[in-house]
Amino acid sequence: MVAVVLFAGAAFSPASAQTRYETVHNGHKIIVPESSIPRPGRPHTNYFFVDSDKPSPQPPPGNETPGSVACVYKLVSGPSGCPIATSTTVPTGGIGAIAVVDAGYYPTAQSDLDAFDSYFGIAATTVNQVWTGSTQPPTYGDWEVEEALDIEWAHAMAPAAKLFLVVSTLCTSPSCTTDPTWQAVLLAGQLVAQNGGGVVSMSFADSEIPQELLTDDYFTTPGVVYFAAAGDGGLGESAYPAASPNVVAVGGTYFNRDGNGDFTYEQYYTGGGGGDISPYEPRPSYQNDVATIVGSQRGYPDVASDFCCTAIYLQGSWGSVGGTSWASPTFAGIVNAAGEQQRSSLAQLTMMYSELLNPLEYRAAFNDITQGAPQCKVGWDLCTGLGSAHTYAGK
Repeated sequence: MVAVVLFAGAAFSPASAQTRYETVHNGHKIIVPESSIPRPGRPHTNYFFVDSDKPSPQPPPGNETPGSVACVYKLVSGPSGCPIATSTTVPTGGIGAIAVVDAGYYPTAQSDLDAFDSYFGIAATTVNQVWTGSTQPPTYGDWEVEEALDIEWAHAMAPAAKLFLVVSTLCTSPSCTTDPTWQAVLLAGQLVAQNGGGVVSMSFADSEIPQELLTDDYFTTPGVVYFAAAGDGGLGESAYPAASPNVVAVGGTYFNRDGNGDFTYEQYYTGGGGGDISPYEPRPSYQNDVATIVGSQRGYPDVASDFCCTAIYLQGSWGSVGGTSWASPTFAGIVNAAGEQQRSSLAQLTMMYSELLNPLEYRAAFNDITQGAPQCKVGWDLCTGLGSAHTYAGK
């Protein structure tokens, strides 16, 4: 059942009331903001509020933390079962730079990141907020939530990397082909390349169109690996730039925990997480070994990460969110912290897909997700691609 409702408030619920909708997934009330509702020709965010969109003075209980996620993915040494409360060891790696691309100026970006870092014991850093041209973009309420999620989790996974937030003005004309603008994506790649190489994460998406083949080159700056959210609408949801063969597309999973709070297994997030076969992008060479699944076209996602649920800090309060907008910056940060420094998305994807040819290497590098939907099979599939991160191996 889907109920259409109106919300009003501050920070997590922007002051200007906007239409949102609610659903229920895995026992959680899911509140989808207006910016995450797919509309033809309008790229959207890929996050949702969990249980409530009202701000909280503390992180809502039951939310995964940087320490618990790093423990489950074996990025750090943590307690048996990786319980949320006691998994407090956080990553410390990172090289070069990370840039996240969003829409709208984020006035409290630095103070929000500082508060998040302080709470979880993450090394502090400066977030460099930049934009193209001389005019500062306006602020958009729903996108501030997106921006907080992006910078806090990209930095949490790779705190030693230099951090950029590249923002742009929302494009509302029917002639727009991206929102944020491709100029912001281009600037993000340039900044990462100029600061030693690294990764760019894009949490926005739009439906695929034939003209996307003309924009794939925006994700080819030398020394940069690009990541994008695969969408939150489940299998068969079209999503670009995730569909580009020059982008690592990140889908969504869910951590199951027992009555003691211990992690038990990871599954595809049923009804969410994205996954599709592009009608326009031809199959890239790195997917030749999964041609029996994708045919002659590009299939995605390539990988996946935890999709629900986590806490973010925004303007003096905490809130619970989920979505592939969380998965993309998280996986991008993990790859950055692995330190392999691939020279392009093509090189990164070729390396990761090559693990499929060696079962031992594949099991060492990825958690193969086989639960959550009938399409989730052993090896690569449309649910979670290669799977989620298992240590820094093969990243």
